[in-house]
Amino acid sequence: MTDRAGDAVYYAMAIVLVLSSVIAMKLPLGKALKMALAWVLIFGAAFAVFAFRSDFSAIGGRLKAEALGSAIVEGGEVRIPISDDGHFWADAKVNGQSAHFLIDSGASTTTISRALAQQARVPDSGQQIVVDTANGPAPATEAYADRLDVQSISRTDFPVDINDRDQTNVLGMNFLSSLKSWRVEGNYLVLSE
Repeated sequence: MTDRAGDAVYYAMAIVLVLSSVIAMKLPLGKALKMALAWVLIFGAAFAVFAFRSDFSAIGGRLKAEALGSAIVEGGEVRIPISDDGHFWADAKVNGQSAHFLIDSGASTTTISRALAQQARVPDSGQQIVVDTANGPAPATEAYADRLDVQSISRTDFPVDINDRDQTNVLGMNFLSSLKSWRVEGNYLVLSE
């Protein structure tokens, strides 16, 4: 028996089952037709929910992200909502250690705090440098993180600076330029892998 023949037998059995239950109730024809129509609508709605379950899941994920202000991961893109302070903040992981990062296209290099470097076991190269910041020159130490994950986007052996003066972690242009593209769309920063 082919798949189509099996489906036809299944549907025929379902129709016979519904019709036999309606006939067994000995309802007037009008009420029987209304009941049959109601069952068709119920089965149709159940089929639609089943057929579009992945779309409903995506919509649910989007609504949850909107309500909580969290990033939305869709395929190879990560959509980061603007925060109340007018900046884009990303939840990321450095060597598996979770951290909050300000995304700053004005920063040349991704910078992490000394505390995060210690928690994530990022080895200190000992190479001291001075970086130009919006607040003027600041000392930093060059280092490499074994792994940097921003939602679904991962980088390995990634160069970072360790900042002893500030606890703010910053995703800089060395991360943004490693992407296929990045752009602002409305209230979202869109990172494309």
